[in-house]
Amino acid sequence: MKGILGRKVGMTQIFTEEGVVIPVTVVEAGPIYVTQVKTVETDGYNAIQIGFEDKKENKAIKPEKGHFAKAGVSVKKLVREFRLENASEYKVGQEIKVDIFTEGMKIDVSGTSKGKGTQGAIKRHNQSRGPMAHGSKFHRSAGSLGSGSSPSRVFKGMKMAGRMGNERVTIQNLEVAKIDVEKNLLLIKGAIPGPRKGIVTIKETIKAN
Repeated sequence: MKGILGRKVGMTQIFTEEGVVIPVTVVEAGPIYVTQVKTVETDGYNAIQIGFEDKKENKAIKPEKGHFAKAGVSVKKLVREFRLENASEYKVGQEIKVDIFTEGMKIDVSGTSKGKGTQGAIKRHNQSRGPMAHGSKFHRSAGSLGSGSSPSRVFKGMKMAGRMGNERVTIQNLEVAKIDVEKNLLLIKGAIPGPRKGIVTIKETIKAN
């Protein structure tokens, strides 16, 4: 299993050798550094802890400084864990870059979707609106929510207006269109969740087609 952290730059398009246009999302991925290796013997499970993006030392607390100094890397802004069966193959302080991926490789991308605030049932759940004529009293509100006298309540889980977005979203089986190792850029075919400058986690897919 391969994985890396990145920051979404935005969307653009590239052309194949046949002249076909491919929409891609540009992600500034890595480099990340292994700050701790966890094993079944010491922690009960296999994983690596990684750090991404430098952080000013005067903004870090003393335990953070000690943790990163022990790993032999500079203080990092973001720390995440990747659960890997082969975690023992990694070394503390090891650098991981975008060259662990290859063009055409299938990946899963996770990120926090854009927050839309409070939205109605039409936008939030793609419900249909009523007639827009003058005589209609039903335009963009939610429809029937349940029976009248029995059971005399609204069941849990009904699709209603409420907060939309700002959720953890994973899109599976995306394709790596191009890799720029020198600039640490990963071009992913299609769209990925999150706004520009949003943090995303990129992993080798677990459900290959």
